[in-house]
Amino acid sequence: MAAMVFGDLRFDAGRVCLDLAATLLPPRVPGGEPVERLDTPQRLRDWLTGAGLAPAGCPLRAADDRWLDRFRLLRDLLRRVVGAELTGRAADRDIDALNALAAAAPPAVRAVRTEDGGLVRRFAAVPDCAGLLSAVARDAVDLLTDATARGQLRQCAGDSCSLVYLDTSRGRRRRWCSSEVCGNRERVARHRRRAVAARN
Repeated sequence: MAAMVFGDLRFDAGRVCLDLAATLLPPRVPGGEPVERLDTPQRLRDWLTGAGLAPAGCPLRAADDRWLDRFRLLRDLLRRVVGAELTGRAADRDIDALNALAAAAPPAVRAVRTEDGGLVRRFAAVPDCAGLLSAVARDAVDLLTDATARGQLRQCAGDSCSLVYLDTSRGRRRRWCSSEVCGNRERVARHRRRAVAARN
């Protein structure tokens, strides 16, 4: 599956909630610090647009450091819940927190005709942080309560990669969060191992 990229933000996990979880990347070197992709309010605005939660051109001027903190907290919650559900069972307090976030009303959208006659999606009113958080939390609730989708959840097989994605490939044999990222790293490492073995 090709990685969809918005700047250096990736949208290839298969669900909005998993794409948010993927904004904190594993360390580039063993023992290093995780790579933070949501490091400024502008990056959050980029993520909201790239994820399709906010239509292109939507004014998100209210997205500030408080929004950033709240989305990072939701991301941490999603990483805990999804990770725990992959290997067993998420803590009830985390499920309760996810349900509380999902309970807020997501922003209402409407179809608006453009000058050339086409239809585009626009918010009925300027969205607030709680509404956008709710949209992501509802996506997670939908994912976790859909037995078919849950059965497609996979942990990336790449070395030092902790990303979780939805495997919708034929035969359900996808191994990496992204063939272009982790898959390519694995192919390069395999080539290097063969080259070293051939020299010995």
